[in-house]
Amino acid sequence: MSTEKALIEALSALVTGPPRPVIDVVFSSWIRVDGPVGELYVAFGEKGVNFIRAADAVEHDAITFEETFRVALGKPLRHAEHPPAGLMPALHGRSASTVPVDLGHLTDFERDVLTATRRIPSGQVRPYGWVAREIGRPKAVRAVGTALGNNPVPVLIPCHRVVRSDGQLGEYVFGRAMKEDLLRAEKTNVDEVADLAKRKVFYLGSDTTHIVCYPSCAHARRITGPHRKGFRTIDAALTAGYRPCKHCRPAEVA
Repeated sequence: MSTEKALIEALSALVTGPPRPVIDVVFSSWIRVDGPVGELYVAFGEKGVNFIRAADAVEHDAITFEETFRVALGKPLRHAEHPPAGLMPALHGRSASTVPVDLGHLTDFERDVLTATRRIPSGQVRPYGWVAREIGRPKAVRAVGTALGNNPVPVLIPCHRVVRSDGQLGEYVFGRAMKEDLLRAEKTNVDEVADLAKRKVFYLGSDTTHIVCYPSCAHARRITGPHRKGFRTIDAALTAGYRPCKHCRPAEVA
C-alpha cells in the first residue's frame, strides 16, 4: 500500500457524524397529552420517555411538572410541539412495549421490575409476588412494591396492573381511584376479581383442560361457569392435577 493511500485510509477512520446539538444533551422535552383517563405531562429525551405525571398530580401546572422533573432527574425541560413517535397510540389501546423508555437513571433491580411489569397484558393484573418471581427474586415482594412506587413512567409502564395477593388493588403513585379507572378503561374484570377474592378464590381452573390461571387472564375469562374450578392457592391447584397457564404464569411453567 502506498504511503498516500495509507494516509487517506487513516484519516477516513477519524471521520465521525455531526455532533449532537448541545441543547439536546442539556435538556429533555416535555408535552401535555390526553391519557386514557385524564391528561398527562410527559418528558422525553433522545433515548425515550423518561418521566410521566398525571396533570392532577402536578396541579395542572407546567412549572410544577418541570420542577418535579428537575428534582427527579436533575435536568431542565423545554416544551415540545409534538409527542414522541408511537406515544399516543400506546396510551390509547395499542401495545406500549414498542415505545422507547429511558430507565438509565434507575438501579438494575428497578429496571428488572419495570421490564417484567411491562409484559403484563392490557386488561389483566398480576400480584406483586408474580413480578418478584419473574425477575428471579421471589422473596423480594416488598422491594418490588417500592420499585413500582418509584416508577418514573407510570401508565406507559403499567404498574397499575400490579395488585395485592389478597385481590385488593393496592397503592398507586396517582392514587387508588386512578388505578381503578385505568384498569376499568382497559376492560379488566375488576369487579369479578374482587368478588372471587371475597370468596378466597385467587386462581381459576378449567375442568376440561386442567389449566389454572389468574382470574383476569384472557383464558380464565373464557371458562364457562359449569367448568370453572376455583382455588385459594396455586399449590392446591397443582395438587389437584392442574397445570399452570403458559400465558399468565401463576407458577413456574416447565
